Amino acid sequence: MPCLVRENLFIGNISDAAEILEKGSSEITHILSAVSSASISFFTEWRSSLVIPAKEIRQVFVGDLDDGGDDCWSKSALSPDKLVYNLEYVGKELKMVRMAVALKDTDNENLLDYLEVCLDFIEESRKQGCVLVHCFAGVSRSAAIVTAYLMRSEQLSLEAALESLRQCSESVSPNDNFLEQLKMFEEMGFKVDRGSSKYKRFRLKILGDSYNRGERLDSSKFGVDPGLPQEVASKKPETSLHGNLNSNVAYRCKKCRRVVALQENIVDHIPGEGMTAFQWHKRNGGNSFNKSDDFGCSSIFVEPLKWMKTVEEGGIEGKLSCAHCDARLGYFNWSGSQCNCGSWITPAFQLHKSRMDLSTV
Repeated sequence: MPCLVRENLFIGNISDAAEILEKGSSEITHILSAVSSASISFFTEWRSSLVIPAKEIRQVFVGDLDDGGDDCWSKSALSPDKLVYNLEYVGKELKMVRMAVALKDTDNENLLDYLEVCLDFIEESRKQGCVLVHCFAGVSRSAAIVTAYLMRSEQLSLEAALESLRQCSESVSPNDNFLEQLKMFEEMGFKVDRGSSKYKRFRLKILGDSYNRGERLDSSKFGVDPGLPQEVASKKPETSLHGNLNSNVAYRCKKCRRVVALQENIVDHIPGEGMTAFQWHKRNGGNSFNKSDDFGCSSIFVEPLKWMKTVEEGGIEGKLSCAHCDARLGYFNWSGSQCNCGSWITPAFQLHKSRMDLSTV
């Protein structure tokens, strides 16, 4: 039986959902399915005798969300043609509304980019009726989504939300990958902030994992080329946390002055331990690294950008040269690279400050 988490909110497994879809329910009016396939046929594949009437309302892809004016989706780790969710009427007399997202319970699945549409659906469903959130076993995927909902709606930490959920359903246990993403969700202020450094690092990790699995590089997920006039002109000043408008810092090729990166393209990293991190240059006497001796990182690390043709060509590592004058600007390596501060960045798209000038756009 589904477990009641909050008023008008249940969590369950595929058997719970199948029984409700087949026999109907006096309580449940909405269902959120988080299983490996968004199609209603998944239930038939699981149990061949099960026949569930369904009528599609709409399918929503990442590109559809872009067309709707939500520019942040263009910075999503999902490809433009990726299905975000499927919405349909289901069950007896087609009176129930079901949202389905295709999620796998694996250590490399991207949960973050599906979270907010799921949480919005839960919120609206609770206002209109009663919603069941389910995955296959009711242990990991559905638990991760409901935990995120409790975090956002009640401003709870990951630990507090998960403990609260376990008081309702003892078996819930999101996998470690989902827990890491939920921690990021908390650190981003209970939202998916695609402009934050945390999300950028996550997005890079998704690209790196895809590359390491031997999948074709999806260059549509590369950042726009800031050297193209129309791209620079379309950029609007961003508001800082303090409410001030910040001019956008631009990094230009020192030789030809072409813009090669903007401040928003930078993927921040935590400074390492300086020269002590390089064993072949380790200081004598065992003195720890003193950050006051540090002159700052000699490079910036950025997201992959569309002017980086050598990256798009698929090599594991190589030079990064200016798209206009071919001057060498840096180096990339999908396996990672170490900054002079000692920090290791994976994957690494490294531009040397000595080969660039700073300006504003």
